Amino acid sequence: MGANNGKQYGSEGKGSSSISSDVSSSTDHTPTKAQKNVATSEDSDLSMRTLSTPSPALICPPNLPGFQNGRGSSTSSSSVTGETVAMVHSPPPTRLTHPLIRLASRPQKEQASIDRLPDHSVVRIFSFLPTNQLCRCARVCRRWYNLAWDPRLWRTIRLTGETINVDRALKVLTRRLCQDTPNVCLMLETVTVSGCRRLTDRGLYTIAQCCPELRRLEVSGCYNISNEAVFDVVSLCPNLEHLDVSGCSKVTCISLTREASIKLSPLHGKQISIRYLDMTDCFVLEDEGLHTIAAHCTQLTHLYLRRCVRLTDEGLRYLVIYCASIKELSVSDCRFVSDFGLREIAKLESRLRYLSIAHCGRVTDVGIRYVAKYCSKLRYLNARGCEGITDHGVEYLAKNCTKLKSLDIGKCPLVSDTGLECLALNCFNLKRLSLKSCESITGQGLQIVAANCFDLQTLNVQDCEVSVEALRFVKRHCKRCVIEHTNPAFF
Repeated sequence: MGANNGKQYGSEGKGSSSISSDVSSSTDHTPTKAQKNVATSEDSDLSMRTLSTPSPALICPPNLPGFQNGRGSSTSSSSVTGETVAMVHSPPPTRLTHPLIRLASRPQKEQASIDRLPDHSVVRIFSFLPTNQLCRCARVCRRWYNLAWDPRLWRTIRLTGETINVDRALKVLTRRLCQDTPNVCLMLETVTVSGCRRLTDRGLYTIAQCCPELRRLEVSGCYNISNEAVFDVVSLCPNLEHLDVSGCSKVTCISLTREASIKLSPLHGKQISIRYLDMTDCFVLEDEGLHTIAAHCTQLTHLYLRRCVRLTDEGLRYLVIYCASIKELSVSDCRFVSDFGLREIAKLESRLRYLSIAHCGRVTDVGIRYVAKYCSKLRYLNARGCEGITDHGVEYLAKNCTKLKSLDIGKCPLVSDTGLECLALNCFNLKRLSLKSCESITGQGLQIVAANCFDLQTLNVQDCEVSVEALRFVKRHCKRCVIEHTNPAFF
């Protein structure tokens, strides 16, 4: 049904009344099916009423007034100032005319191009819209209202913005999505509310209660959430596999709630199915918290602990004991991690493919030897700022990890052309190499790399004493290579 096909959408519900559109009010409105218009008396007054069927949610910007178009209205029960709120609104109603009054016939407008598209094409277009824009589309006409709430479009909720009242928005959206299956939203699998600083434990509790099929949750930068809310989500969403709580400074561990642990005490360690966990910038995470995470999340394959500055080698020991399937691990800027920690990480053996130890100042060639000896299938290593690494460590790494594709040894002043030569003669598949601020590197070492690593795509030699001729040599042999440099004579 197109918006301009000669019919007007919406109808007058008998006995209907205006509906409060601001979800901030304490009264909740349950959507009901709109009734067909019936003119009961010729003497009835002409009136225009709001439908009794609200469209469930709309994410409105701060400067958007209540929806009023002379035919229907959605008024707010409380003033909204300076914040974005989720609103309940009515689909566009029509103008009711007296049965004895005959309106002058008007020429039919030409049908809009988008109205000629079939439903499945419109749904496909809607699938690329963020949540707030999708809710706006539900206001256009009856057809768009029905298509915008197609269950296939609501496998993901994505909200962004510092001013949006996420708790209200999640409450309204989940209530609408639970309409066909009371209190349970079975289609929702992904919730992304990264950067929404107004998200609190109340919003996460709404997700935990209504979304048992949730598989992916991203709340990075939402620093008002606490352990208890995360525990609720993990305990009530057994299929959760991807969890991003980076920047949530109040989160100190991941575990089941106490009630869930009591019910599943023999097996509770295997009940959390999280495989991907990002706890970057969770500054208060300590070894004991990492111990709890490892004991409960035994299926972890990707773990990122960047700038968790309180972690030590002891925490990594717990991690390796319980989580033997880790493929990617980052402990960048964890200043207390040393060669002993790398010895524990090396016990992951050939399963480890990605390792970041950037700016771990206590790491030396000894730790690199442990990793190189046992993690032979390593593909990515970031050791930038590890000033204790020398040519010996690079040589041992090159001879044992021959499938290495990306290496960052920037700001390692003890690495020279000797280490580069060994790297070039063993790691032919190298695609990314960063030597930023390596003071001992010269053009000769770069030429050896370019002559052997033809697939090189990115080379960073910023703040290195490298001649223009050497850079041109690299460009001739590695035609697809992007060179990052600080030499103004080369362009």
